[in-house]
Amino acid sequence: MTMPMSLAKSFGSSRGTPRLIAHGAAFYSLRAVGSKLISLQHPVFPKPSSFAWTGTARCMAHAAVLKEAVQTDKAPAALGPYSQAIKANNLVFVSGVLGLIPETGKFISDGVEEQTEQVLRNMGEILKASGASYSSVVKTTIMLADLNDFKKVNEIYAKYFSSPAPARSTYQVAALPLNAKIEIDCIASL
Repeated sequence: MTMPMSLAKSFGSSRGTPRLIAHGAAFYSLRAVGSKLISLQHPVFPKPSSFAWTGTARCMAHAAVLKEAVQTDKAPAALGPYSQAIKANNLVFVSGVLGLIPETGKFISDGVEEQTEQVLRNMGEILKASGASYSSVVKTTIMLADLNDFKKVNEIYAKYFSSPAPARSTYQVAALPLNAKIEIDCIASL
């Protein structure tokens, strides 16, 4: 069982001592001597697995098992080939959310304040369906059609996220889907 040279160079000779390696968002316990792989153990699938390295397909198959789509009718359906959210390795990745009314698929209004409230309500429903909440959000990204709306959005946003507030990025973008005024995505811990 020989590791690819890139891994052998990265990890060197560990003399059989376990080392943690990351693959995607998953960590594996690796036992190797030089470039010889002795065993690879996944934290969720604790039975050690020994196999010849034929690329990363085996690791990727383990990681794919941990990926779960989140879907709720209490938030607008995805507008394209993506999920409302994905749960993976104790995290929830919520796709960009718009200020659409779930039942109609129409914007609540043309105003950024009302759209922001609806975005955050929709996001809350997706978080709830995933087993998370506003308090477990660790990162948000806000995309605005007009950065002059920043102050209005902040006032509404502050009602949903208590201290310590999540890390955040805010951008003015050229355009948003369906000519929305705002879109927000987030990452939460489970």
